[in-house]
Amino acid sequence: MNQNQKPFADIIHAEVGQDITSRIAAEPGRGLVIWWNGGFPVGRRWFYDHRLWGAEPIFPPPERLPPSPLRVSLVICTRDRPEALRRCLTSLADQVRKPDEVIVVDNASLTPETRAVAEAFGTVHVREDRPGLDIARNTGARTARYDLVAYTDDDTELHPLWLDQLCAGFTDDRIMAVTGLVLPARLDTEAQWLFERYFTFTRGFAPFRFDTAWFNRTRPPWCPAWEVGAGASMAFRREIFERIGYFDERLDVGASGCSGDSEFWNRILAAGHDCLFQPTALLYHHHREDLPGLFRQVEGYMSGHTSSLLVQYERSRDRRNLARVWFHLPLYLIGKRLGRIGRRRLIEDRILSHEIRGAIAGVRYYFRARRP
Repeated sequence: MNQNQKPFADIIHAEVGQDITSRIAAEPGRGLVIWWNGGFPVGRRWFYDHRLWGAEPIFPPPERLPPSPLRVSLVICTRDRPEALRRCLTSLADQVRKPDEVIVVDNASLTPETRAVAEAFGTVHVREDRPGLDIARNTGARTARYDLVAYTDDDTELHPLWLDQLCAGFTDDRIMAVTGLVLPARLDTEAQWLFERYFTFTRGFAPFRFDTAWFNRTRPPWCPAWEVGAGASMAFRREIFERIGYFDERLDVGASGCSGDSEFWNRILAAGHDCLFQPTALLYHHHREDLPGLFRQVEGYMSGHTSSLLVQYERSRDRRNLARVWFHLPLYLIGKRLGRIGRRRLIEDRILSHEIRGAIAGVRYYFRARRP
């Protein structure tokens, strides 16, 4: 470790009201406290140099929903990460609600290890030779046989209640998508800490229903559909793919870089359906460990964001998406750049540079990509 680089502590899990002063005093550098109550996480706070900082709210424990009678197909898209896939499938064994089928979409892996791991766990292995996360997601949806199609990534570990509560969120016919709470699995490196601090998958600790009223209220100046959740923890009624189409294959990893999930949630809301964020559907995500990986991820996020806004305009002709691309986002990035003048936080400067590069790349990608 560089002598000038502060060490990073792992995550401290604690019950609300528990005195963790001694635990923080024993930890080096920077880290995160996750507060629990009633068996579920209800809030978090950062610590730095043995002191808590920030003032993030603590919510009441969310209600555990009753089981759903709907049958579910679980889809895991993966490419050349057999050990991560093995870890994810191992955690699947502890699920309170077992999936009715598990589909591993092998997205153009270069070695046979992915298939070997998938078959060792008794999953349905599907080979998709066209690289691209949304291509793989669509292959999984078309392969699925049951009422619900749930998705997670290979770099996750699943809480025992994850699938049970994800499925239980479909409490009425208006809800077409349910997402869950995603917490970091570890914060051992600077890249992991920076990602969780500035680009977290965590969408809060209270249930929230994204309905037509929310969609219309937030559309001026644009709808922040990314608030619905994270693609690492989401499920859909299978019928929605027939109603509004599949994931846009120009988006996400292997194509524009990101935002295939949020564009799909935006389409669901625009069609008059609802999405639900259900924090009792909990899993843990293993963030990228090194800074080059983080920089690529940040660039991909911004590239996917701008290209998805153009895709949304293409589908809806809502000019507010164009306003976000051509006015609001550049103004935001210019403001961040001006705010960095005179500061000596070089990593944050590099992150911002990759955000700007990604935003430009997403616009270029959209105009070069073939229309579906």
